[in-house]
Amino acid sequence: MESIESLATHLSLGDFLATLDRVCGHHRLLDHATQGEFHHDLVLELPAPPPSIPGRVLVVATNCNGGVKEVLCFGEPPTVEALWHHRCPENPEFHGTLPPILASVRTQHWFDPRTLLTPDADSELRPEARERQLGGGWRPKRCAARLPEHRAH
Repeated sequence: MESIESLATHLSLGDFLATLDRVCGHHRLLDHATQGEFHHDLVLELPAPPPSIPGRVLVVATNCNGGVKEVLCFGEPPTVEALWHHRCPENPEFHGTLPPILASVRTQHWFDPRTLLTPDADSELRPEARERQLGGGWRPKRCAARLPEHRAH
């Protein structure tokens, strides 16, 4: 039987999801969020997890290349803000309480996520094309903010 630890040996998101579906039948994507340019959190629901997986919700954290960094298992879905409050409790912009973590694994792709949130964090975006995200990290500037206001003639 697959466990969270054995699932996390599949270091690419595609292999991880294929194995997850083989083991669990299927999964449902509940949420996908990014923090900065280089971190993704996928919140997945497993309708019928096997006994070797202690909860019905997995959070799979990946890097920008789909490399699995961390897998967390819960009985109920966490909010993304609570995940980041757990990861960075000193950051006053993140709030929330996680449900109990039933299992967790960090892979060789894992690194301290706080490095993504600093004002000098790496970015592939030019300074004029990016804006700070809530909690830290960079995202592309929103297009709507740059569009001229429509005026009737």
